[in-house]
Amino acid sequence: MRGDRVEVVIDAGGEVRIYEIEATRNGRRVEITTTRGVVEVAEVTRGGTPVRTARFMSSRVLALVEHPASEPPIGQQVIGP
Repeated sequence: MRGDRVEVVIDAGGEVRIYEIEATRNGRRVEITTTRGVVEVAEVTRGGTPVRTARFMSSRVLALVEHPASEPPIGQQVIGP
């Protein structure tokens, strides 16, 4: 969903770097996959096609913070007198 965001904090040898991957259009989402020592964060379309991908060595990842998109409240309309 547009607004999905993931922050990845990396140990870059003496300094810390922060990367943000965000779903930039409607219908896209951010998926995280961990395999064989690699963390992959991808922006994916509705059909599952990756648009942008970032890969990090899992031994260098200090933190992985997911920020889900906030959904607008449904049925919150106030009916006045």
